[in-house]
Amino acid sequence: MKKKAVISLRSFNDLDKDDVIEVVTPGEFFVTEDGFKAVYEETEISGMNGTTTTLTMLDDALLLEREGSTSAKMDFKKGETSISLYNTPYGVLDLQIHTEYLEVDINENGGDIVAKYSMELAGQPPITTKLAVNVKTN
Repeated sequence: MKKKAVISLRSFNDLDKDDVIEVVTPGEFFVTEDGFKAVYEETEISGMNGTTTTLTMLDDALLLEREGSTSAKMDFKKGETSISLYNTPYGVLDLQIHTEYLEVDINENGGDIVAKYSMELAGQPPITTKLAVNVKTN
């Protein structure tokens, strides 16, 4: 089942808690066999114009996939560490993501996801980020 949706994302990191990134965008919401998906197009504001982002939401996991001018596959599962290759127009970044907290509260009408994770780039000190996603179906 496919529905139109409004997808809101809010994130900030521990380097500057006042530097909050907020995006509200139209998209599509799908009910799948094993969970839910939200799909939206990135814009110039995000710096990823020409990229489609897909959020796959399961009971205990969140998968963020980007395809286009930027491509990445990032897995979030509480207590687990994953490796992601983040391809940008400027080169490839090797990211290590450790999910400290993940709450998925979603159903066929939309809902909320909250994740707290630390991200490490090629031996640099990790940056802790909090991400909140809200999906409202039309």
